[in-house]
Amino acid sequence: MSAESENPLLTDTESGSCDRKRSRAEKGFEGVLWNSRFVVLLAVIASLIMAFGIFYMTSIDVYYTLAHLTHYHELAGADRAELKAQTVAHVVGAVDGFLLGTIMLIFSLGLYELFINKIQAAEGQMGASQILIINTLDDLKNKLAKVILLILIVMFFEQALFLKPTTPLELLYYSLAIVLIALALYFSQKAYSK
Repeated sequence: MSAESENPLLTDTESGSCDRKRSRAEKGFEGVLWNSRFVVLLAVIASLIMAFGIFYMTSIDVYYTLAHLTHYHELAGADRAELKAQTVAHVVGAVDGFLLGTIMLIFSLGLYELFINKIQAAEGQMGASQILIINTLDDLKNKLAKVILLILIVMFFEQALFLKPTTPLELLYYSLAIVLIALALYFSQKAYSK
C-alpha cells in the first residue's frame, strides 16, 4: 500500500516532497559512504613508504656485503670459504628483502586500483607488468600469494645453506623438505595458469 492510501490527508505535493527528502538523504549518505573509500589512501601511502624503506635497507645491506668482498682475493682458503658462505647467505637475504619490498609495492598499487582509481599510466605503457594491474581482490590475493611463496622458498634456502645433514634421517628430512617445496611450486603454478 502506498502512503497516500494509508493516509488520505497527504496531498500529492506532500507525498512528493517526502520522497525528494528521502532521496536527498539517501544520496548524501551514499556519497559519504562512497567517499569513505579514500581512507584506504592511508594504507596505500604507508605500504608505499614501507616498500621504499625495505628497498633502502636491503640496498644498504647489499652495499656492505659487496664492501666486505674487496679483500676476498687476499684471504686464505678456509677464510675465503667462510666469507663465500656468508656472502651467499647475505645475497639470499637480499633477495628476500627485495621480494618483501615488492610485496609492499604490489599491495600498495593493488589497494589503490581496487578502491580509488585505475592507474592509467600503467595500462598504456609497454614496460608495465601485468603483475601491477589488479582488477579484483582475488587478483591482489593471487599476486601476493605468488610473491609470499617465493619469499618462503628463499627463506628456506637461506636456512638450508647452513644445514649439514649428519645422519640418514636428517638427510631424508632435508630431501623431503625440498620435495615439498617443489610440489608447492608445481601446484601454485598449476593453480595460477588456469
